[in-house]
Amino acid sequence: MPSIRSVDITEGIPKQATINFCRNCDRFLSPPNSWTIAEPESRELLAICLKKLKGLNKVRLIDAGFIWTEPHSKRIRVKLTIQKEVFSSTILQQIFEVEYVVLYGQCPDCARLAAKNTWKAVVQVRQKVPHKRTFLYLEQLILKNGADKDTISIKETREGLDFFYAQRNHAIKMTEFLNSVIPVRTKDSEQLLSRDTHSNTSNYKFTYSVEIVPICRDDLVVLPKALARSHGNINPLAVCVKVSSSIQFMDPTTLQTADIPSPIYWRTPFESIANSVDLIEFLILDIEPSGPTHGKYVLADAQVVINSTNRTRTQDMDTDEGGNDAIYHTRTHLGRFLQAGDTVKGYFLRNANINNPDYEKLDQSRLPDVVLVKKTYPVRRKRNRQRNWKLKSIAKEAEEGPDAFGRGAVGRRGGLDQERVEKDYENFLQELEEDPELRATV
Repeated sequence: MPSIRSVDITEGIPKQATINFCRNCDRFLSPPNSWTIAEPESRELLAICLKKLKGLNKVRLIDAGFIWTEPHSKRIRVKLTIQKEVFSSTILQQIFEVEYVVLYGQCPDCARLAAKNTWKAVVQVRQKVPHKRTFLYLEQLILKNGADKDTISIKETREGLDFFYAQRNHAIKMTEFLNSVIPVRTKDSEQLLSRDTHSNTSNYKFTYSVEIVPICRDDLVVLPKALARSHGNINPLAVCVKVSSSIQFMDPTTLQTADIPSPIYWRTPFESIANSVDLIEFLILDIEPSGPTHGKYVLADAQVVINSTNRTRTQDMDTDEGGNDAIYHTRTHLGRFLQAGDTVKGYFLRNANINNPDYEKLDQSRLPDVVLVKKTYPVRRKRNRQRNWKLKSIAKEAEEGPDAFGRGAVGRRGGLDQERVEKDYENFLQELEEDPELRATV
């Protein structure tokens, strides 16, 4: 009968092994073919190490733990305690050490990233507006919700962004996210790349076209007559006060609102007659609340005059009734936020050149001269020119070709019209500073 001391229960268990590590995404290969993120000396890494050992299923594992090694040594040492029955009613326990050599390489996902044109699906997001406010806001929503984690690459185009994915279900997940945060409509198409007649399998590339509603917050619109009637017979001339999965419009003279979901909008699409580019700054001379309220909005009668800083912009306009020194009477939904002496941005309809068939059908005698949209804070801006905070940005590739737009986050670090893009970005930062509700969503 052999001696117990001569029995080696670790026989058949290798004392050295290899473990694969991708330095691009910091993931380890977990047998058989999954890649897992694991911190040094973590439970996840220990589980991966134990899976690499053959023969452990023939013994009973009592304990396992790491032995410290230099981080740059490319070595992982694990101390194992095992038990095994060697004779009848005799259990032998033994402690031994296994050394793993870390092999650097690339996981399949990173290999696709390194190669070009290996995407399986693309989501093309577009909006036909003369500014980038929506995409600046959308960028922050994507970062906050981690919606870009499965993206292979992001390319910037003139009218939007392209998101590339290695799997079709990742692209579908992105379109569902966009549909939940902004009003969009989606079209999908597929392109056949190859077909194997022997195995009856095909290789496709999928494209999802996502079009964002061309209306942003603070835009002035004229609702189609049938749409206005179906929403409580609201005044067609309205201001967009909120954009989420639906669009909310408000009549600034009555505080009546209309919430239009994305599907209803796309049945009878319409565009804004004025946007943030057309805003002019006015000075409040007098304001008096008139009673009705709706949430945070209070109806008020206001007397305004064009602010002196904007008179150079409007000096060639119609000079009837005093020109730029004239006092204009208007009703506004901003009664809670405005006081005499405040500055506010609005649309100067008296001298606006609006080419819209629905606008021309309105009774011109009942249209207001001025539509106020939002309060401004010029004194605060001068005092806080340098911000002690910074917005995160998604790394993007520039569009290639002679008509390429610009490189950087939504083109703001370059491009053919850098001044306009920088102005859009600065306006977006000011909106974040002045609007707590908007700031809470990013």
